[in-house]
Amino acid sequence: MNGQEPILAVAFFRTETGREPVRDWLKSLPRENRRIIGEDLKTVQFGWPLGMPLVRKLDKGLWEVRVRLPDGIGRILFTTGEGQMILLHSFIKKSQKTPPDDLELAKNRLRRLQ
Repeated sequence: MNGQEPILAVAFFRTETGREPVRDWLKSLPRENRRIIGEDLKTVQFGWPLGMPLVRKLDKGLWEVRVRLPDGIGRILFTTGEGQMILLHSFIKKSQKTPPDDLELAKNRLRRLQ
């Protein structure tokens, strides 16, 4: 990353009560998983816009970072705006498709930002 500035800064979605669900989720993970996720987020920050296999568009203004972890597949759903990638929701994926509840939660958070 030779001293260049990231294209996007990372920001965490904050609930009305001040919680940051993605930050809380990250803190709950094993150190190795946090390291891998951090590397992938950094790749997105410095390489935006990116496509598959790391980033997939889910909906208007909504993307997912697709993280390969030693014990599964992590997903971080985010939006962008004003030079930021705002991390809306995250989970460990257990099936092929993004679970509808997880997608809906991210969309609700995105609407609250707009």
